[in-house]
Amino acid sequence: MAFKIVTSQCSQCGACEFVCPSGAVALKGENYVIDPRKCTECDEFGTQQCAAACPMKETCVPA
Repeated sequence: MAFKIVTSQCSQCGACEFVCPSGAVALKGENYVIDPRKCTECDEFGTQQCAAACPMKETCVPA
């Protein structure tokens, strides 16, 4: 299961885009989105890098 960004909680800071090891996070229009086809849930790290980098709580969540 991929992760998604809750746009109403997102501050548009871009931290998640820069730490995503699979390049799944991108700015689309005015919102950041996670491409579920690219998202690996950071299995190799043990914790989701987008959620760990996000300054807002509950923004990067399981889809």
